[in-house]
Order: sequence, then structure tokens, then C-alpha cells
Amino acid sequence: MPAGSSPFAVVGGRRSTPARDTVTDVTDDVLTADQIDDVRTRVQGLMPGVRSDLEALTRIPSVSLDSFDQAEVQRSAEATAELLRAEGLEVEIVSEGGRPAVIGHLAGPEGAPTVLLYAHHDVQPPGDRADWDSEPFEPTERDGRLYGRGAADDKAGVMAHVAALRAHAGRLPCSVTVFVEGEEEIASESLPRILERHGEKLQADAIVLADSLNWAIGTPALTTTLRGSLRAVVTVRTLDHGVHSGMFGGACPEAITSLTRLLATLHDDQGDVAIEGLVHEDAASSDEELGFDEARLREESGLLPGTELIGTGSLLSRLWTKPAAVVIGITCPSVEEAGNVLNASASAKINLRLNPTQDPQDAWAALQRHLADHAPWGATVEVELDEQGWGFAADAEGPVYDQARAAFADAWGTEPVDVGIGGSIPFVQAFAERFPDAAILVTGVEDPDTRAHGANESLHLGEFERVCIAEALLLARLGAMGATGRD
Repeated sequence: MPAGSSPFAVVGGRRSTPARDTVTDVTDDVLTADQIDDVRTRVQGLMPGVRSDLEALTRIPSVSLDSFDQAEVQRSAEATAELLRAEGLEVEIVSEGGRPAVIGHLAGPEGAPTVLLYAHHDVQPPGDRADWDSEPFEPTERDGRLYGRGAADDKAGVMAHVAALRAHAGRLPCSVTVFVEGEEEIASESLPRILERHGEKLQADAIVLADSLNWAIGTPALTTTLRGSLRAVVTVRTLDHGVHSGMFGGACPEAITSLTRLLATLHDDQGDVAIEGLVHEDAASSDEELGFDEARLREESGLLPGTELIGTGSLLSRLWTKPAAVVIGITCPSVEEAGNVLNASASAKINLRLNPTQDPQDAWAALQRHLADHAPWGATVEVELDEQGWGFAADAEGPVYDQARAAFADAWGTEPVDVGIGGSIPFVQAFAERFPDAAILVTGVEDPDTRAHGANESLHLGEFERVCIAEALLLARLGAMGATGRD
């Protein structure tokens, strides 16, 4: 059957409607216990080679920022392409004005569904070497974790796809397309052009986006909501030039003081975002259902003793679905360079995280109104949009999601949970819009201690093996399920 016409397609976009199940009985297990054990055993036998290839990929410093050597990103793309070619895929490297991406395809049985497997091969900068306990680009094992920049985010995602392909070498149960992006860490600027010009090659019935995390060691998760995002720069001006603080202080407002008063209006006294027009909704899961409490939040975040939490409502709602406003940078004289001057202007960059269903344009208008309405002492306030992105809310019901949850349960020996992510992954919505009939599964290899983007990023090797088993089982389940729905 052609991609997009699968009997088990489910919409995965922000305004999704569940499709009706047309497979005979999706509650029946499509794999026997022996088949599940066979896949698990095959993957376990492949793991030494998978790990070796992961370490080789991790040694390539494929940082996609302009200030780093982009030849390394090209080398990473070529290494990824070779891994896919070795599994029999027809592969090409594409670049639509951005970093190189890899597209590979391997056909399964006639009439089988098509699954698109996404990951990215670019990585974050390593940061200060002094903050690492081992070399950032030399993968090192300690206490069952593999440390290195990109070892988890997201070269482990690449290798999870490769492991699933290897597990089905010579007997692929469904058609598979692999898409490995090269600029996810710099906001996927060329992704819309890639989807526009190469979208036909990426058509699929189900899409696995392997760039998220699991709930805890031993507890797998499907990510079903992602917050949207908005970044803006606000500049406050009070004078046309700096003046002596002794001669004019006390009568003339100063820009930094005015800016800090303005920024303080972003929250009410309880710490909730006070911008009118933003969507405030509770998370579908409660803190109690997932066993999440303040102690866990404090441990995972590194919150200092005595520092209070902000906001109201459940912790998961505050982290997943309610808006958050954070000042992430300020431009003004530093403490070391400050003189006795009333500063004429000062700027701050504001990062808003938005409810998964919030239109970022509406949020942008609301932020502009708020800052203009709260200008202190008649100061001139200018606001410039830096970046915006939609969130994502999957209607995670239907047979594809049933089989994904079953594959997770098979691999971990425990039922998975649905989670939200407080961060934003704008490319997910790009896929949802380009492929509205595909079921979108947001999965990942990370855990709460992965420290992606930070020093000592690491991959839990036991969890990684279970991720690989789950993905191989998912391909087997979707192939078998598609067969039950064919004439």
C-alpha cells in the first residue's frame, strides 16, 4: 500500500483528530512470544558492533554552529551515509542551503507500510573542557554510562535506527526511510526546504522521531506534547546619552533600573506568567500518577537549598503545558566596566515557552502589548522578535500508538508512560504539517541524567539496548499489523 494510505494512519499534528481503526482487531497481539524473544536476542547480539559504531560517530566533532569546522559536519554525514549503505539502503546526502542531511530508503515486502526514522547527526559545542571529566569527543564509559558530546543527543538516535535495521537484515518487515538531519542544534533552518523539495521521498505511514527522552531509568516514555517557543529582545531607552549619576540621579530614570522593573512584570507574586493572552492549561498526567514530586524536581534541576519553586498548579503542568518566561541574557555594562553613569539604554532577551496549542503569533502580540503597557516611568520600549516555533500535541491513540507502547513494554518489561516535554522541538510540527496522515511517535534515548547540551553528556548503555530492542520490535509489529489489514 502507498505511504499515507495505511489502514492504521493516525494524525499527529497540533489539531489532530483520531482516525478510526480499520485493522481487524488491533487489540490482538501481532507477534508471538517466540518472535519477540527472537528479535530481542538478535539485537542483544548486535550491541557490541552498534556501540563500536556509535563511538566512532561520537569522535567526529560535528558541531553545526558557524564558528566550528563544518568539514566535520560533512564528515559526520558521510559516516552516517556509509552506515546506512552497509544495511542495503539507497542513500543520498542533500543540502538545501544548510548543513548536510542524509536520506536513505529500503523497500520492504510489497504492500507493507512505510516507516520514517528521524535523528540528527549534528551536536552542540562541547563548552569549557574544564567542566568535563573526560575528553568531550572521546567516548568514555563510567558506571554503565557512555560519556561524550553527542553520545546521546543524537548519535545514539542514529545508531538505534541502524540497530533496528540490522536486526531485520535480509527480512525487513516494512519499508523504511531514514532521515538524519545535520542542523537540528541550530534550529533546522533549511528543514522546510528539505521537506518541500524532498518530501515525496519521506512520505510514510508512521514517523519515529528519536530525539526525546524516557521518564526514568527502567521506565520508557512516548512524548505526546511539546511546548512552543518564542524569543524576543526588549530594549529600554530613557536618555539620549549617558549622564553623571550624581548630578542627575534621583530625578532622571536610568535604563537598567527601568528594564529590571519592566522584566519583573512578566510574573505575578506567585511566579506565574502574568502576560495576558497566553494559554494556561493543566497537563493530562498528574504528579501522583507519574510519581513526580518536589524532591525529584530539586534533584534533577540542581535547585539550591532554600530556593523556592515558582508558579501554581501541578509540577508537571508548570513544566509541560503552562507558559514560562525566562530572561536569558542582558546587554548593559558589566560589573567590572560599570562607571558612575545613568545608562541611556539596556536590552534583555526573553525566552517564552508556550502551551503546546498556543499560536506563537498570538503569543508574540501578547508579549508586545504587555511590555508596551508596562513601560516604567514613560520609558521608550522597543521589542524585536528573534525566533518563534509551534509546539506539538499528538492525539496519541490508535493502532500505531498501541503497537509502539507494546514494543516498549516488550523491551523494558514495564508499561510505558506518556510524557510532555517543557522544551521545544519545532521540527516535530514541521513533520506534522508536511505529513498530516502519518502517526508521529516522538521517542528518544535520553534519561533525566543524560545532561544533553551540558558538560558530561552521557548515554545509559542498558537503556540504549532497550531502545534498540523496542525500535526493532516496532518495525516487526508495524509490518505484521499491516499484513493483517491487507486484502
